[in-house]
Amino acid sequence: MFFATTTPAGLRHPLHSAAGRSLERFLTEAQSVSQRLSCSIEQDDKAYTLSFDLPGVAREHLAIGIEGAVVRIETVEGAPRRYKSAYELPQDIDVAASEARLEHGVLTLKLGKLSPASRITTLTIR
Repeated sequence: MFFATTTPAGLRHPLHSAAGRSLERFLTEAQSVSQRLSCSIEQDDKAYTLSFDLPGVAREHLAIGIEGAVVRIETVEGAPRRYKSAYELPQDIDVAASEARLEHGVLTLKLGKLSPASRITTLTIR
């Protein structure tokens, strides 16, 4: 529980506001670290595998969008927990070879890598 002083703003010591900013910065950093730690990314020759901890979120509450090499994950309105994140991968994603699974509060995305089309043209030697 947090308590706030009831001293009028004009009488407050300047250190209080610095401490408040310091606490706010600490809490913001702690939140961003916890969001970063809740995701793991692995890759092999054919796919990327991303895992996210999303306890308390059902399949109906998630929206996953893929555009090129960008994956966007967010909860829809009315979900019990808010989550919104976007990841840019080094290679475009093959949507047809991708799948998403949500089991026991863990969202696992297996995103197929889109092989770039070869632009090599062979010339006939005369």
